[in-house]
Amino acid sequence: MKRMSNRKRRRPAPVDIRAEYRFDYRKARPNRFAALIKGSTVAVLLDQDVASVFQTSEAVNSLLRSVISALPEDVKRRSKRP
Repeated sequence: MKRMSNRKRRRPAPVDIRAEYRFDYRKARPNRFAALIKGSTVAVLLDQDVASVFQTSEAVNSLLRSVISALPEDVKRRSKRP
């Protein structure tokens, strides 16, 4: 019968993250998804119950635009960022 003495030992999990990481930028590649982002796109994470109501991002944007149009003008002006 064969003995299993050559089993690999598990390394202990690192205690802390490193103070510094050195990346090899020669191996870096362009972001293949960059072309999908248009202009000043902002990603927002929706809760699961909210996301289940909407099928597309266009549906979310349409509802948000209708809510914005219903806001009073002074609220719209205050919330614009430079």
